[in-house]
Amino acid sequence: MHVARLARWTGRAVAIVGCVALAGLATPAFAQDPPGNNGTVKVDAEAFDDTSGNEPHVDCTFQIDFYGFNKGDLNAHVTFESQPPTPTGPDSVLLLEDDIFIGEDDNSGGGSQAGLDASETYTLDFGDIEPNNKGEFHVKLTINAEGSKGADVKHKVFWAKACPTPTPTPTPTTAKPTPTPTPTHTPKATPTPTESTKTPAPVPTAVPGGAGGSDGGSGAGLVGLVLATGGAVAGTAAIARRRFLHDS
Repeated sequence: MHVARLARWTGRAVAIVGCVALAGLATPAFAQDPPGNNGTVKVDAEAFDDTSGNEPHVDCTFQIDFYGFNKGDLNAHVTFESQPPTPTGPDSVLLLEDDIFIGEDDNSGGGSQAGLDASETYTLDFGDIEPNNKGEFHVKLTINAEGSKGADVKHKVFWAKACPTPTPTPTPTTAKPTPTPTPTHTPKATPTPTESTKTPAPVPTAVPGGAGGSDGGSGAGLVGLVLATGGAVAGTAAIARRRFLHDS
């Protein structure tokens, strides 16, 4: 009687221990890949950090942080759209799309700093969309994460600013020197007359002024005229004599 009762209690104890052991083995596997749409997304403004806080107002450059997603060859498809009231009206405008790897580790850590799976930096181009009176644009972020059991969609809305347009740096200009014009005609130098081409000085033939007077200047002029005439006559006679001697 006692032996049978002891055997029954022993069997029950073994069964309980076995169930506990099986539950212990199953717990890690369950923790690594729990069902459902795991993970959370946060918007991070500059200066960037790994804390899990969400910042709904950012500048033109910001980060998107992914926490607590499942492990595996998994990616998240990221979509940014303008969200009313930016622009005014019901329609949204697609701003950017991207794919981010999120399966580096399991979902342990959840939405805490320990569960950070990925971070990506973005700068959006709003084109011709008009901002609000604070210079901000309303943005809708949509995440489609692989590995989710059931719905895989997550949303976030926030305000972002457009990056200022850089002012172009003017290019310095160097003034070009004005070219010296090339002469089309070269003037010819006037030749210097030689000794043979020089014009002989004229021999005075007129009687100097005052020849009819009684002053000394008129007598000198008359003497000069007589001497010049006598010289001419003597020269003519000498030429005639030479010709006569030559002919005879």
